[in-house]
Amino acid sequence: MAAVDCGTNSTRLLVHDGAKTLERQMTITRLGEDVDATRRLAPEAINRTVECLKGYRQVMDRFGVERVRVTATSAARDAGNREEFFDAVEAAVGSRPELLSGLDEGKLSFTGATAELDPNTGPFLVVDIGGGSTEFAYGSRECEAALSVDVGCVRLTEKYIESDPPEPEELLACLSITKAHLDDVARLIPQALQAKTFVGLAGTVSSAAAVEIGLAEYDRERIHHFELSKQAVEDVYRTLVTESCEDRAHNPGLEEGRVDVIVGGMCILVMVMRYFAFEKCLVSESDILDGLASSLLE
Repeated sequence: MAAVDCGTNSTRLLVHDGAKTLERQMTITRLGEDVDATRRLAPEAINRTVECLKGYRQVMDRFGVERVRVTATSAARDAGNREEFFDAVEAAVGSRPELLSGLDEGKLSFTGATAELDPNTGPFLVVDIGGGSTEFAYGSRECEAALSVDVGCVRLTEKYIESDPPEPEELLACLSITKAHLDDVARLIPQALQAKTFVGLAGTVSSAAAVEIGLAEYDRERIHHFELSKQAVEDVYRTLVTESCEDRAHNPGLEEGRVDVIVGGMCILVMVMRYFAFEKCLVSESDILDGLASSLLE
Protein backbone atom coordinates (compact mmCIF):
# COMPACT_ATOMS: atom_id res chain seq x y z
CA MET A 1 0.00 0.00 0.00
CA ALA A 2 1.10 3.60 -0.45
CA ALA A 3 0.31 6.91 1.19
CA VAL A 4 0.98 10.18 -0.61
CA ASP A 5 0.78 13.61 1.03
CA CYS A 6 0.65 16.68 -1.20
CA GLY A 7 1.63 19.41 1.25
CA THR A 8 2.21 23.12 0.84
CA ASN A 9 6.00 22.81 0.78
CA SER A 10 6.74 19.14 0.16
CA THR A 11 5.26 16.09 -1.53
CA ARG A 12 5.90 12.81 0.23
CA LEU A 13 5.49 9.08 -0.33
CA LEU A 14 5.35 6.12 2.04
CA VAL A 15 5.20 2.54 0.74
CA HIS A 16 4.26 -0.03 3.39
CA ASP A 17 3.52 -3.76 3.30
CA GLY A 18 1.43 -3.83 6.47
CA ALA A 19 4.35 -4.87 8.66
CA LYS A 20 7.17 -2.52 7.73
CA THR A 21 8.10 0.52 5.68
CA LEU A 22 9.50 -0.36 2.26
CA GLU A 23 10.17 3.15 0.92
CA ARG A 24 9.88 6.71 2.17
CA GLN A 25 10.57 9.71 -0.07
CA MET A 26 10.23 13.46 0.24
CA THR A 27 10.54 16.11 -2.48
CA ILE A 28 10.20 19.84 -1.96
CA THR A 29 7.79 20.96 -4.67
CA ARG A 30 6.38 24.17 -3.08
CA LEU A 31 2.83 23.48 -4.23
CA GLY A 32 1.61 26.40 -2.13
CA GLU A 33 3.84 29.02 -3.76
CA ASP A 34 1.95 32.37 -3.60
CA VAL A 35 -1.36 30.61 -2.85
CA ASP A 36 -1.94 32.78 0.23
CA ALA A 37 -1.87 35.89 -1.97
CA THR A 38 -3.57 34.58 -5.11
CA ARG A 39 -5.86 31.87 -3.67
CA ARG A 40 -4.86 29.74 -6.64
CA LEU A 41 -2.26 27.04 -7.26
CA ALA A 42 0.29 28.36 -9.74
CA PRO A 43 0.68 26.34 -12.99
CA GLU A 44 4.41 25.95 -12.30
CA ALA A 45 3.71 24.63 -8.80
CA ILE A 46 1.16 22.15 -10.14
CA ASN A 47 3.63 20.97 -12.79
CA ARG A 48 6.44 20.49 -10.25
CA THR A 49 4.20 18.45 -8.00
CA VAL A 50 2.71 16.33 -10.77
CA GLU A 51 6.17 15.51 -12.18
CA CYS A 52 7.20 14.39 -8.71
CA LEU A 53 4.10 12.22 -8.44
CA LYS A 54 4.84 10.55 -11.78
CA GLY A 55 8.13 9.45 -10.28
CA TYR A 56 6.35 8.23 -7.17
CA ARG A 57 3.98 6.19 -9.36
CA GLN A 58 7.01 4.41 -10.82
CA VAL A 59 8.20 3.60 -7.29
CA MET A 60 4.75 2.23 -6.42
CA ASP A 61 4.73 0.08 -9.54
CA ARG A 62 8.17 -1.29 -8.65
CA PHE A 63 6.80 -2.48 -5.30
CA GLY A 64 3.52 -3.73 -6.75
CA VAL A 65 1.38 -1.32 -4.76
CA GLU A 66 -2.31 -2.24 -4.83
CA ARG A 67 -3.89 0.38 -2.56
CA VAL A 68 -3.13 4.10 -2.62
CA ARG A 69 -4.41 6.96 -0.49
CA VAL A 70 -3.51 10.45 -1.71
CA THR A 71 -4.27 13.51 0.38
CA ALA A 72 -3.99 17.25 -0.08
CA THR A 73 -3.85 19.76 2.74
CA SER A 74 -3.51 23.49 3.37
CA ALA A 75 -2.49 24.76 -0.08
CA ALA A 76 -5.33 22.86 -1.76
CA ARG A 77 -7.81 24.00 0.91
CA ASP A 78 -6.95 27.61 0.04
CA ALA A 79 -6.97 27.23 -3.74
CA GLY A 80 -9.92 27.97 -5.98
CA ASN A 81 -8.48 25.79 -8.77
CA ARG A 82 -7.79 22.66 -6.69
CA GLU A 83 -10.00 20.45 -8.89
CA GLU A 84 -7.69 21.20 -11.82
CA PHE A 85 -4.80 20.02 -9.65
CA PHE A 86 -6.74 16.94 -8.51
CA ASP A 87 -7.43 16.01 -12.14
CA ALA A 88 -3.71 16.15 -12.92
CA VAL A 89 -2.82 14.12 -9.83
CA GLU A 90 -5.38 11.44 -10.66
CA ALA A 91 -3.97 11.15 -14.17
CA ALA A 92 -0.42 10.80 -12.79
CA VAL A 93 -1.05 8.47 -9.86
CA GLY A 94 -4.33 6.72 -10.63
CA SER A 95 -6.00 7.91 -7.44
CA ARG A 96 -7.81 11.18 -6.81
CA PRO A 97 -6.61 13.20 -3.80
CA GLU A 98 -8.79 13.58 -0.75
CA LEU A 99 -8.99 17.13 0.56
CA LEU A 100 -8.29 16.78 4.27
CA SER A 101 -9.77 19.20 6.75
CA GLY A 102 -7.37 20.63 9.30
CA LEU A 103 -9.09 18.47 11.93
CA ASP A 104 -8.58 15.26 9.94
CA GLU A 105 -4.99 16.25 9.26
CA GLY A 106 -4.33 16.72 12.97
CA LYS A 107 -5.91 13.39 13.90
CA LEU A 108 -3.92 11.47 11.27
CA SER A 109 -0.70 13.16 12.37
CA PHE A 110 -1.42 12.20 15.98
CA THR A 111 -2.03 8.57 15.01
CA GLY A 112 1.22 8.35 13.08
CA ALA A 113 3.35 10.22 15.60
CA THR A 114 2.25 8.40 18.75
CA ALA A 115 1.99 4.82 17.47
CA GLU A 116 5.45 3.94 18.82
CA LEU A 117 5.22 5.99 22.03
CA ASP A 118 4.36 4.75 25.52
CA PRO A 119 0.95 6.25 26.42
CA ASN A 120 2.24 6.69 29.97
CA THR A 121 4.58 9.41 28.68
CA GLY A 122 1.50 11.37 27.60
CA PRO A 123 -0.67 13.23 27.37
CA PHE A 124 0.93 14.41 24.15
CA LEU A 125 0.67 17.63 22.24
CA VAL A 126 1.54 16.74 18.65
CA VAL A 127 2.40 19.78 16.53
CA ASP A 128 2.78 19.42 12.77
CA ILE A 129 4.40 22.59 11.37
CA GLY A 130 3.50 22.64 7.70
CA GLY A 131 4.02 25.10 4.89
CA GLY A 132 0.58 26.69 5.00
CA SER A 133 -0.88 25.53 8.30
CA THR A 134 0.08 24.03 11.63
CA GLU A 135 -1.93 21.26 13.28
CA PHE A 136 -2.22 20.74 17.02
CA ALA A 137 -3.49 17.40 18.34
CA TYR A 138 -3.85 16.43 21.99
CA GLY A 139 -4.36 13.07 23.69
CA SER A 140 -2.76 10.03 25.33
CA ARG A 141 -3.95 6.78 23.78
CA GLU A 142 -5.95 8.50 21.05
CA CYS A 143 -6.51 11.99 19.73
CA GLU A 144 -8.95 13.77 22.04
CA ALA A 145 -8.85 17.21 20.41
CA ALA A 146 -7.31 18.74 17.31
CA LEU A 147 -7.08 22.16 15.72
CA SER A 148 -5.54 23.55 12.54
CA VAL A 149 -4.38 27.16 12.35
CA ASP A 150 -3.37 29.12 9.26
CA VAL A 151 0.26 29.69 10.11
CA GLY A 152 3.08 27.81 8.38
CA CYS A 153 6.68 28.27 7.25
CA VAL A 154 5.78 29.23 3.67
CA ARG A 155 2.79 31.38 4.63
CA LEU A 156 4.77 33.39 7.22
CA THR A 157 7.74 33.80 4.88
CA GLU A 158 5.68 35.06 1.96
CA LYS A 159 3.61 37.45 4.08
CA TYR A 160 6.15 38.92 6.48
CA ILE A 161 9.77 38.26 5.49
CA GLU A 162 11.14 40.45 2.72
CA SER A 163 14.71 41.14 3.89
CA ASP A 164 17.74 38.87 3.76
CA PRO A 165 18.58 38.32 6.55
CA PRO A 166 15.23 39.16 8.13
CA GLU A 167 14.81 42.49 9.90
CA PRO A 168 13.90 42.39 13.63
CA GLU A 169 10.44 43.80 12.91
CA GLU A 170 9.80 41.02 10.37
CA LEU A 171 10.70 38.38 12.94
CA LEU A 172 8.53 40.14 15.51
CA ALA A 173 5.61 40.02 13.08
CA CYS A 174 6.07 36.25 12.59
CA LEU A 175 6.32 35.64 16.33
CA SER A 176 3.35 37.88 17.13
CA ILE A 177 1.08 36.32 14.52
CA THR A 178 2.06 32.85 15.75
CA LYS A 179 1.31 33.82 19.35
CA ALA A 180 -2.13 35.07 18.34
CA HIS A 181 -2.87 31.67 16.83
CA LEU A 182 -1.54 29.92 19.93
CA ASP A 183 -3.99 31.94 21.98
CA ASP A 184 -6.70 30.27 19.88
CA VAL A 185 -5.19 26.85 20.55
CA ALA A 186 -5.11 27.50 24.31
CA ARG A 187 -8.70 28.72 24.25
CA LEU A 188 -10.11 25.86 22.16
CA ILE A 189 -7.88 23.06 23.52
CA PRO A 190 -7.19 24.23 27.07
CA GLN A 191 -5.92 20.80 28.08
CA ALA A 192 -2.96 21.38 25.74
CA LEU A 193 -1.48 23.51 28.50
CA GLN A 194 -1.19 20.35 30.64
CA ALA A 195 0.49 18.20 27.97
CA LYS A 196 3.45 16.26 29.34
CA THR A 197 5.24 15.55 26.04
CA PHE A 198 5.60 17.84 23.04
CA VAL A 199 6.01 15.89 19.80
CA GLY A 200 7.17 17.95 16.84
CA LEU A 201 6.60 16.90 13.23
CA ALA A 202 7.61 17.92 9.71
CA GLY A 203 10.51 19.58 7.95
CA THR A 204 11.09 22.54 10.23
CA VAL A 205 11.44 20.33 13.30
CA SER A 206 13.60 17.67 11.63
CA SER A 207 15.78 20.41 10.08
CA ALA A 208 16.28 22.02 13.50
CA ALA A 209 17.36 18.62 14.84
CA ALA A 210 19.68 18.02 11.89
CA VAL A 211 21.32 21.44 12.32
CA GLU A 212 21.71 20.85 16.06
CA ILE A 213 23.29 17.43 15.46
CA GLY A 214 25.34 18.71 12.53
CA LEU A 215 24.18 16.01 10.11
CA ALA A 216 25.87 16.33 6.74
CA GLU A 217 23.26 13.99 5.21
CA TYR A 218 19.75 13.08 6.29
CA ASP A 219 19.70 10.12 8.67
CA ARG A 220 16.22 9.14 9.81
CA GLU A 221 17.52 6.88 12.57
CA ARG A 222 19.41 9.74 14.20
CA ILE A 223 16.60 12.28 13.89
CA HIS A 224 13.60 10.10 14.78
CA HIS A 225 12.89 10.50 18.52
CA PHE A 226 15.82 12.85 19.01
CA GLU A 227 15.12 15.19 21.93
CA LEU A 228 15.61 18.86 21.12
CA SER A 229 16.04 20.95 24.24
CA LYS A 230 14.46 24.39 24.46
CA GLN A 231 17.97 25.86 24.63
CA ALA A 232 18.97 24.02 21.45
CA VAL A 233 15.88 25.32 19.62
CA GLU A 234 16.64 28.88 20.75
CA ASP A 235 20.27 28.49 19.63
CA VAL A 236 19.31 27.16 16.19
CA TYR A 237 16.73 29.92 15.86
CA ARG A 238 19.28 32.65 16.66
CA THR A 239 21.78 31.17 14.23
CA LEU A 240 19.39 30.85 11.30
CA VAL A 241 17.56 34.17 11.65
CA THR A 242 20.78 36.19 11.71
CA GLU A 243 22.22 34.62 8.56
CA SER A 244 21.55 35.49 4.93
CA CYS A 245 20.14 32.74 2.73
CA GLU A 246 23.58 32.28 1.20
CA ASP A 247 25.20 31.73 4.60
CA ARG A 248 22.27 29.76 5.99
CA ALA A 249 22.62 27.22 3.19
CA HIS A 250 25.97 26.09 4.63
CA ASN A 251 24.41 24.73 7.83
CA PRO A 252 24.78 20.92 7.81
CA GLY A 253 21.37 19.29 7.77
CA LEU A 254 19.49 22.15 6.13
CA GLU A 255 18.06 21.11 2.77
CA GLU A 256 18.38 23.53 -0.12
CA GLY A 257 14.60 23.74 -0.56
CA ARG A 258 14.09 24.84 3.05
CA VAL A 259 16.73 27.56 3.25
CA ASP A 260 14.32 30.36 2.32
CA VAL A 261 11.41 29.26 4.55
CA ILE A 262 13.14 27.79 7.61
CA VAL A 263 13.08 31.12 9.48
CA GLY A 264 9.28 31.23 9.29
CA GLY A 265 9.14 27.66 10.54
CA MET A 266 11.58 28.31 13.37
CA CYS A 267 9.47 31.27 14.51
CA ILE A 268 6.58 28.84 14.97
CA LEU A 269 8.67 26.18 16.71
CA VAL A 270 10.34 28.58 19.13
CA MET A 271 7.05 30.29 19.95
CA VAL A 272 5.29 26.98 20.65
CA MET A 273 8.01 26.04 23.12
CA ARG A 274 7.92 29.45 24.79
CA TYR A 275 4.13 29.65 24.95
CA PHE A 276 3.53 26.19 26.38
CA ALA A 277 6.73 26.25 28.50
CA PHE A 278 8.07 23.00 27.00
CA GLU A 279 11.65 22.20 28.00
CA LYS A 280 12.14 19.75 25.15
CA CYS A 281 10.68 18.63 21.85
CA LEU A 282 10.54 14.96 20.87
CA VAL A 283 11.23 14.91 17.13
CA SER A 284 9.13 12.38 15.22
CA GLU A 285 9.68 11.32 11.64
CA SER A 286 6.47 9.26 11.86
CA ASP A 287 3.60 11.54 10.98
CA ILE A 288 0.54 11.94 8.77
CA LEU A 289 1.93 9.48 6.19
CA ASP A 290 2.10 6.77 8.84
CA GLY A 291 -1.42 7.67 9.93
CA LEU A 292 -2.60 7.32 6.34
CA ALA A 293 -0.86 3.96 5.95
CA SER A 294 -2.48 2.79 9.19
CA SER A 295 -5.90 3.78 7.84
CA LEU A 296 -5.35 1.51 4.82
CA LEU A 297 -4.99 -1.46 7.17
CA GLU A 298 -8.42 -0.92 8.73
